[in-house]
Amino acid sequence: MANLLDQMIEQISREKHIEPEIIVAAIEDAMVVAARKYYKTEENLRAKFNPETGQIDVYSVRAVVDEVADPKNEMTLSDARKVDPHLEVGGELLTPKPTGVLGRIAAQTAKQVIMQKVREAERDTIFNEYNGRVGELVNCIVKRFEGPDVIVDMGRTEARLPKREQSRLETYNLGDRLRVVIKAVDRAAKGPQVIVSRADPVLVQRLFEMEVPEIYDGTVQIRAAAREAGERTKIAVLSRDKDVDPVGACVGMKGMRVQSIIRELRGEKIDIIPYSEDIIAFAQKSLSPAKVTRVQIVDPENHHLEVIVEDTQLSLAIGKKGQNVRLASKLIGWNVDIKSEEEKRQEIEAQMAALTAPGTPLSELKGVGPKTIEKIEAHGVSSVEKLADMTPEQLTAIPGIGEKMVEKIQLAVAAYFQSIEQQQAAEAAQPPELEEQPGEAGQLASEEAVPAAVPAEAAPEDSAPEKLDAAAEQHIEVNQETSPNAAPDPAEVSSGEPSAPEELDAAAEQHTEVNQETSPNAAPDPAEVSSGEPSAPEDQTVEQKEKSTGE
Repeated sequence: MANLLDQMIEQISREKHIEPEIIVAAIEDAMVVAARKYYKTEENLRAKFNPETGQIDVYSVRAVVDEVADPKNEMTLSDARKVDPHLEVGGELLTPKPTGVLGRIAAQTAKQVIMQKVREAERDTIFNEYNGRVGELVNCIVKRFEGPDVIVDMGRTEARLPKREQSRLETYNLGDRLRVVIKAVDRAAKGPQVIVSRADPVLVQRLFEMEVPEIYDGTVQIRAAAREAGERTKIAVLSRDKDVDPVGACVGMKGMRVQSIIRELRGEKIDIIPYSEDIIAFAQKSLSPAKVTRVQIVDPENHHLEVIVEDTQLSLAIGKKGQNVRLASKLIGWNVDIKSEEEKRQEIEAQMAALTAPGTPLSELKGVGPKTIEKIEAHGVSSVEKLADMTPEQLTAIPGIGEKMVEKIQLAVAAYFQSIEQQQAAEAAQPPELEEQPGEAGQLASEEAVPAAVPAEAAPEDSAPEKLDAAAEQHIEVNQETSPNAAPDPAEVSSGEPSAPEELDAAAEQHTEVNQETSPNAAPDPAEVSSGEPSAPEDQTVEQKEKSTGE
């Protein structure tokens, strides 16, 4: 019996990787639960495993005390010495309980308790083992898929490869062998959950440790790494031996070392950068392949850098969708702002223009006396804009200005800018005034003049001389309105008397030509243009002249 139980304990210990002592404790707890259920007692029970006989004995435990508060679990010293004369106060009296009468139900209960205790011990063992291996590179096999997540088999347990920890360049199939890095280990109701990753920068570091002996033995160190899985990775390396080139050691002869890592990452690009303690030099190298002109530290406390590059290098420094500058910022641990030479020049010019601008005089502030303004101007502040940039502490530092005056000044400044904003809003709300275009009036006059010219040109051949004279005078008046530069003879306009037939002919011909120039929409009769013969008014003028001569 002893050998059989010992063999079972050893077998479970090997399969579950659990210490034998933990299994023995689980068996003892199971016997206690079974005995308490059989005897239906609230006594304090304890079980002991005897490795020599293989028996598990159950005892009722009562403490020896001076005054008994719980008769079921305590007893006086006198009563205890009746059983064991060597007992003292604080000792325990163990009374054996028969275990052969527990029966089948108690045995089934003990079995369930043992299995539960073994599972809990196994979970604790797995958690403690993998929790200490976070960041380690392991091999696994794709076992199944749960939605977008991949479940991989790591041997003793299963691990989860979430979607966020997968590379976008990779697709997985059942049975694929993967190299992953242990990301985290979480406790869950069903047991410890191991999270693995193919997108963590630590994976690239572990791959370099496997491929580069100088990194494995510590000659070359990876000081920083930044990665966007499936796109690009930047690592900063440092050599502890001045005779060893850290970048060359990682690249290898003809790039063999780094190419094997790139193949493992499915073609992901890798930038290897020499590490430097000088943040300016490190920032310049981290933005490679772009060439940096200069680097300025804007805010050392908040880790803020400004990088200036040539205009032709700006897009290369920023990278596709800002990828290069993001990785560089992660690599050096600083916020990086990239500007071209032209942008920086314009920024400096704007700052100089703001400094040289006169600004609004302090006298425009309402509610601030002249003496207070003199004190402020004596402190070097001569405009409302500069005064608005000052803090209350800076204002109270001016001699003669207290906290109440500071509050008064701030209210006056706020009221001034509020009035400016209201004025600008009112101007923006007004509709724009319509301005008369200079060419529109002339065009309208020409269009109005055209209908007046058409009846004269289309007059019938048998029209009277009086109608012809009136038409000629009307043409002359319209020409004066539409074409100031082509004015008629002043003598003809001022007299108002009918002219001779020859002068009337000339006036009619001149008016017809001017109307054609000023009013292109009023085209002449096509028959007149094509034939070149005199128009109807001209024929009438000739007949009238012959009649006048005959008379």
